[in-house]
Amino acid sequence: MLLLSLAVTSIVGTVIPQNENPAAYFRAYGEFVYKLFDLLGIFDMYHSWWFQFLILLLTINIVVCSIDRLSATWKIIFVKNPLFNLSRFRTLSQKEIFTGKQSPEELSTKYETVISRQFGYTRVEETDKGLCIFAEKWRWTRFGVYIVHFSVILLLLGGLIGSFFGFEGFAIIPEHEKINSLRIRNTDQVRALGFEVLCDDFNISFYDNGMPKEYRSSLTIIEHGKPVYKKDIIVNNPLRYKGINIFQSSYGKMPSGALQNKKIHKKDPSEDITLNFDSKESGKAYKIKAVIGKPVDIPEDLGKFVIIEYRKSAEFGGQNIGQTYLGILTPKDKEPVNIMLPLHFPNFDKMRRGAVVISVAEQETKIFNPGEKSDQRYYTGLQITKDPGVWVVYTGFIGMIIGIFITFFMSHQRMCIEIVKSGKNSQVMVSGTSNKNKLAMQNKVKQMAEKLINL
Repeated sequence: MLLLSLAVTSIVGTVIPQNENPAAYFRAYGEFVYKLFDLLGIFDMYHSWWFQFLILLLTINIVVCSIDRLSATWKIIFVKNPLFNLSRFRTLSQKEIFTGKQSPEELSTKYETVISRQFGYTRVEETDKGLCIFAEKWRWTRFGVYIVHFSVILLLLGGLIGSFFGFEGFAIIPEHEKINSLRIRNTDQVRALGFEVLCDDFNISFYDNGMPKEYRSSLTIIEHGKPVYKKDIIVNNPLRYKGINIFQSSYGKMPSGALQNKKIHKKDPSEDITLNFDSKESGKAYKIKAVIGKPVDIPEDLGKFVIIEYRKSAEFGGQNIGQTYLGILTPKDKEPVNIMLPLHFPNFDKMRRGAVVISVAEQETKIFNPGEKSDQRYYTGLQITKDPGVWVVYTGFIGMIIGIFITFFMSHQRMCIEIVKSGKNSQVMVSGTSNKNKLAMQNKVKQMAEKLINL
């Protein structure tokens, strides 16, 4: 039931896109279904309490099942003198019988030397009819399934550790400035990094058609006021420091009103962004100047809004909507909402059906053209993640590979060579068994018989 529940919910988490813009969910499912799914955490299902609870139950289930079978396996593996049932070997259908020309004692001495080279444990016993050589190897391979079980537990625990103690967020750093915190994804929560990240420089190159070819941020990690690590990052080549990963995610131009370093760029109010805030309740419209990265208060106690990013070319529903500002609206006593403000679609935010409709009234920031020289600064958009469970997951993957190899390609093998006096000669029976891969054991019995015949 647990596996079936996880399979069904994982299908749901695949069919319904995760961590999308709430407005897109609202349009797709309507108000009632949207509120229901939001309450159940369907839109961020893999971090929901009930999915984590299912993972925890599966972990407990695997542990209990493993412990339940462990005692019997333990007795087989950790025994000094294993028990052999001769009658069982005699009744095996797959065995080889031949005649030896020496006495059972002489043959036993010769055969034991050969068998001990291939098997870790051998002993000779007297039987009611003669002598018998028992041999076995790879008792420990019965632990293969437990290694697989333990690796699954590590994978599950690693996922839970990352879910509980990890984070994913973003930060914007203008050139020549630094940050020491980030904003957690899809929330208004701010988390301290424990160090500072300085953007020394930002560079971008373009294709001939004007599309960005590569954007590169030169970053410096600063601790206690001293630089401790430097690296240039590009897309898919992050900076990693103390378990925190910093990815190149986006970029944009900083309006001069947002710049803090006035030696580099003078403040020019004409380059501020003017936003419209239309209140549905009162019908009033408000114009407020804003700059990237600085929250503004919305009148009528409607919350706060902050522009976090400018994109020269954004997509919505698979369509290019052109130049767009991305922001976060935090209504009073409600969850934060991601907002898209396309410059060419001023009524775009009306589709969200919120208490306030936001649009760009004026935007005079000059857009950069390829090859154009400009002294205006860029900002770099960084995706910052931390997953303390990742090494637990890696260990689980390695353990699973080892466990599966042991489980499917190795087995606990037992062999019996019975030597019985038959007139002047001796009759030899070679038989063997294993807990897995019976066919391979049959071939091994034949090979051993041929080797003993030729002695």
